[in-house]
Amino acid sequence: MSQFWSPAVQALTPYVPGEQPAERVIKLNTNENPYPPAPGVGKVLREFATDHLRLYPDPTSQALRAALAESFGVETQQVFAGNGSDEVLAFAFQAFFCHGAPLDVPTITYSFYPVYAKLYGVELRQHPLNEQWEVDLDALAEASSRSGVIFANPNAPTGHAHSLATLEALLERVTDRVVLIDEAYVDFGAESAVALTQRYPNLLVTGTFSKSRSLAGIRLGYAVGSRELIEGLERVKDSFNSYPVDSLANCVGIAALEDPAHFEACRERVITSRERTRSRLETLGFDVLPSKANFVLAQHPAFDGAQLFAGLRERGILVRHFNKAGLENFLRITIGTDDEMDSLIEALETLIR
Repeated sequence: MSQFWSPAVQALTPYVPGEQPAERVIKLNTNENPYPPAPGVGKVLREFATDHLRLYPDPTSQALRAALAESFGVETQQVFAGNGSDEVLAFAFQAFFCHGAPLDVPTITYSFYPVYAKLYGVELRQHPLNEQWEVDLDALAEASSRSGVIFANPNAPTGHAHSLATLEALLERVTDRVVLIDEAYVDFGAESAVALTQRYPNLLVTGTFSKSRSLAGIRLGYAVGSRELIEGLERVKDSFNSYPVDSLANCVGIAALEDPAHFEACRERVITSRERTRSRLETLGFDVLPSKANFVLAQHPAFDGAQLFAGLRERGILVRHFNKAGLENFLRITIGTDDEMDSLIEALETLIR
């Protein structure tokens, strides 16, 4: 603690991202895409005019938002772009959830939500997952507050995803507060709720270029919703940083969107590898939760999760272990290349023998 910190900063427990090691390892701990971005991204990087760097970028990211809008079948004014979906989520907390009333969230979900809540003084009302390790939408709908609802779909770190019909049923019941659906992993087999934003003005859907577009290093995220909600995000952005998306990121994002064939091929490879990995883990005796994300959450009934995590780390394979109630025996395993997953399985076979 420092005498110079404000009381609010002293009370914070910051989000801890997955380890980014300096040494060469098989990195299955941060849900990155194992395949490179679209070829057009490389072309942008090679040809980007460095003279652009002396000028401020477009503060509205108009061209990128138009490309996203075309991809989603919505109007440009219904799209917001930010410096990674984490920044978009932070703006959303400020814009929609600071009502002095509880915000309804699942107990097990993206661990940045409690960090934002603490930072902005938002009380969380947490709802346990159901017996199938699914986000309990009924509990979220039944809770009554002036704040809102937020959850990830697919959920992190469990990987379960609700159907579009189930999400719409929630929105039919929750009409007087913002429902934020975080779709960071939606492209790996789940149904996006973006189309529902046309009928439900209180729905905000956030997404990222980090996962299925292989652009984690460029920091690019977005939100889709009614013009009313997007304007709320813009008001926060323009009171914090008018230029969150730089010129290069705008161009790279557009190039990624312009190659749907590459996008489809990469996500199908990840999905295929995920199902193959799930089957092989189950053969080794692991309990693996059904996943629609680019990771699986697994535990072995006969082995301690922390010990397996440490054993894999010693063998140069990083996975994620959450030392928190309900998850202490689980490993979250990002889907890498087939060769990387083969190495993972071989290491686990050695460890459980």
